[in-house]
Formats: sequence, structure tokens, C-alpha cells
Amino acid sequence: MARNRQRNRKRPMAEMNVVPYIDVMLVLLVIFMITAPLLTQGVKVDLPKAEAEAVDSGDQEPLVVTVDSTGQYHLNIGGNTNKSIDENTLQQRVAEVLSSQPKRQVLVRGDKDVNYGRVVNAMVLLKGAGVESVGLVTEPVDKPAK
Repeated sequence: MARNRQRNRKRPMAEMNVVPYIDVMLVLLVIFMITAPLLTQGVKVDLPKAEAEAVDSGDQEPLVVTVDSTGQYHLNIGGNTNKSIDENTLQQRVAEVLSSQPKRQVLVRGDKDVNYGRVVNAMVLLKGAGVESVGLVTEPVDKPAK
């Protein structure tokens, strides 16, 4: 009879109850789903000024696309570099130069007063012309006198 009593007695469970952990995980998932779209929106920030080092262009003069204050494009190759060119001409000329000199460096020089969208559009046009890497030209920061 002593054996029957031992068999009827409940043994302690060796399993862990994971239901509370699943509940916490689902709550965290909902929180991340709500906050993720909020993090991708733009926030106004003041960027720090930094010194940039000069880029070594090698033997070849880099291809420089200039966006002036009125949003017109200029290219430092061809005839008159002061004459503005349209988007199609810019793309065609850059593609022609890169077909013969694929390693040539390409830089974008934008006026500080030009709409940022025009500078981005210049980079999109360069990407369409086959440019893999674009550098941005800036003015050097004046160092304080010591």
C-alpha cells in the first residue's frame, strides 16, 4: 500500500512556463512596430563643422559638376565651363568621359544658397551616367589663430 501512495502523489513539474515570456515578447513587438516609423522621420539638427582633408586625384584632373546659386549645372570639361548645361547633356558628357577613363574621380560642387534638391538631383544624374562614387567639394574651415 505504501507504493500506491507514492504513485498517487504528484511529482514536481520540471518544465518551465513560457507563457509570460511570450506575452512580454508580444508587447515589445507591438512597441517596436509603433516606434519604428517614428524614427525614420527627419529631425532638425545642427551639424558640427569639421575639417576635411584634400582628396588625392592622382594625375588626372577630377570631373567637377558645379551647381550654381540659381540651380544651373556646369561641367569643367568641353568648351565654355561658365556656360550652363541641361540635365541630358550633363549625363551624356559624363558618360562619355567615364567610358574612356573609368577611374576618373567625380566631384559635385554646390553653392551654399542652392536648393539641396538640385545637388541631390546632380548626384542622381551622375549615378545614371555610370558614376559609382561621388565626392562633395567644400570650402576649408578657417582655423583659429594660436
